[in-house]
Amino acid sequence: MEAIISGINWLDDFIWGMPMIVLLLGTHLFMTVRTGFIQRKTFTGILLSVRKDPDAPGDVSQFQALTTALASTIGTGNIIGVGTAIFLGGPGAVFWCWLAGVFGIATKYAESLIAVKYRVRTPDGRMQGGAMYALERGLNLKWLGVLFAALAALASFGIGCGTQINAIAEVIENNIPVGIPPIAIGVVGGLLTGVVIIGGIQSIASVCEKLVPFMAAFYVLGCIIILAINWDFLAPAVSTILRLAFTPGAAAGGLVGQGLMAAMRFGVARGLFSNESGMGSAPLVASAAQTRNPVRQALVSATGTFWDTVVVCLMTGLVLVTTIMKNPAIDMAQISDGGQLTTLAFAQIPVLGPVILLVGIITFAWSTILGWSYYGERCAQYLWGKRALLPYKLVFVAVVVVGPVLALDLVWTIADILNALMAIPNLVAVLLLSGVVARETRHYLGNLDEVDQTEIPRVDK
Repeated sequence: MEAIISGINWLDDFIWGMPMIVLLLGTHLFMTVRTGFIQRKTFTGILLSVRKDPDAPGDVSQFQALTTALASTIGTGNIIGVGTAIFLGGPGAVFWCWLAGVFGIATKYAESLIAVKYRVRTPDGRMQGGAMYALERGLNLKWLGVLFAALAALASFGIGCGTQINAIAEVIENNIPVGIPPIAIGVVGGLLTGVVIIGGIQSIASVCEKLVPFMAAFYVLGCIIILAINWDFLAPAVSTILRLAFTPGAAAGGLVGQGLMAAMRFGVARGLFSNESGMGSAPLVASAAQTRNPVRQALVSATGTFWDTVVVCLMTGLVLVTTIMKNPAIDMAQISDGGQLTTLAFAQIPVLGPVILLVGIITFAWSTILGWSYYGERCAQYLWGKRALLPYKLVFVAVVVVGPVLALDLVWTIADILNALMAIPNLVAVLLLSGVVARETRHYLGNLDEVDQTEIPRVDK
């Protein structure tokens, strides 16, 4: 077992080396230029997200598609993931996580645009799209589309399931004095998940559009309270984050910067885990949205990265760094993971702090499970047809049940590996179809109400 763990850790270090960081950040920067700095249209995307377009083709509203995608991205990556990045890469990792989010808006826009443009209609009348169809229909690279779908289906059991239910079990164990067996948490989680996902995208989207706004507002309120408590340390925390993003060194409160490479690696990795820009996951649900043209939904989807990383992850990072700087008695050598950092931070709020953290992680993680079940389901149908849907859902629920007894560090590492592997074929599609993205953007950006006359083809599975 030690040899297996060592091999997995080596593979994670290899995949998340400089080439992957260059590919990911390079794509973010390239698509920012190629789209004419599409980040400037973030507010337009926010306005579009709350408008309905029921006459447009699609299975769910644009807001439902966005909240389902946010359900998948606003998860433990925003809470435990940021803490893990600080624990492993130092406070400077917060800067690289945030920067990956700012420029990642352009990549999320681009991957969603091509997903909608090349989407298809299944025999039962549902919309289906994503990187696999962009690769197959836009680039005639079906084999690469199959590879993406297979990797995404596997990733759904890691990033979208195992890590999430494991985090729920851990936070319950740390915050509820009454001992609850981890397997019992898994069984309850499996039952609740099964009830929702059996109804397909309409059922998942209906739950997510109600749950996501509540859980995000509840968590952000908690962060604001903590930052108010730690107000005197806010400016020093920002200075420390910026300094340790580029150079190794020590700071107040026992914080240690690991240097540029460590800060970049863990910041970018957790940024990808959090906002999933470049990974190709959110476009799987964006393809189901009711939208008149690809650019409308792409703008809406891009706001997901803004909310997820530019806002929520940044607030989490500031909460953790200010807490450590304010409480020098915290022995960083005794901290074993990011979850403990987050628990200490929220403990500053009398009585309600642990409640906010508990509710936040449970709702964030469970909503991520729901969203990723749909992602994996779409990929399973692409690979094996509609007959694969029920077996996939049964296996997914089974992973939810056993997830709480898995080793968290190993699950996170495997999730990091799968994230990177599924990002590669998706980024190939984004880069090779960047000309299509630029052309569609120029055409529709000033004509957002124009209807795309392209006929949506039907597929036989």
